[in-house]
Amino acid sequence: MVEEVEPRRRAAAADRQEWWLSWTADGKGERMAAYAVAHVDEIEEFADAGCHYRPIRHHLGITAFGVTAWTGRAAGDLVIDEHDEDDPTADQELFLVLRGHAVFALDGDRVDAPAGTLVFAPPRTKRTAIAEAEGTIIIAMEGTPGQAYEPRGWELWAPLAPRYAAGEYVEVAERLRALVAASPQYPMLFFNLACCESLSGRTGDALEHLGRAVEMSEEFRRSARTDSDLDPIRDEPAFKELIGD
Repeated sequence: MVEEVEPRRRAAAADRQEWWLSWTADGKGERMAAYAVAHVDEIEEFADAGCHYRPIRHHLGITAFGVTAWTGRAAGDLVIDEHDEDDPTADQELFLVLRGHAVFALDGDRVDAPAGTLVFAPPRTKRTAIAEAEGTIIIAMEGTPGQAYEPRGWELWAPLAPRYAAGEYVEVAERLRALVAASPQYPMLFFNLACCESLSGRTGDALEHLGRAVEMSEEFRRSARTDSDLDPIRDEPAFKELIGD
């Protein structure tokens, strides 16, 4: 996690990030919708595999599509990394260079992208972006053609991934318990919590949280059948009942 935004900006953010209600035209005062306002610089920045991002979607409570601000602090910084080969969210993407200047590599082609440039990448496009100027910000929006968007909560998991990779399962589980309490809408976080609890000997908690993940998404029932993190609890009757054959 990177340094805190300066206190003055924090105070401004608190003033501006208020939720407002839209009311029906007939004046009955029925709640129809809410909206949120934030400046990109006021959203806390995190690190993911050497890249820096601001979780716009999670910050504003967006559920219909993914949107993230990626930052290159210095010229030459990697702003947009390649998709992992097994990334299930390598979807249709639209990039907007909001600030600065970037160069994209799109399926081997070099594309110059000063501020204001829009870049569309179909699913499975091999793409990266490098900052050409200090403070470059690229807004990335994503969705899967023909499918409803399902928020995964990767924005909350990414800062913990290096500690998980280092084997700090107890510490990661403690952080995840706080995260799922505050943001219980993400089945991936429950699944990862179950994995960490399984690896740290907390069988009952692992089964409980795995159950929550499976209840919310069938994806994680399938994942549980092969994920080695769950091997310590695989012979438990409750696991077999939950996951099936």
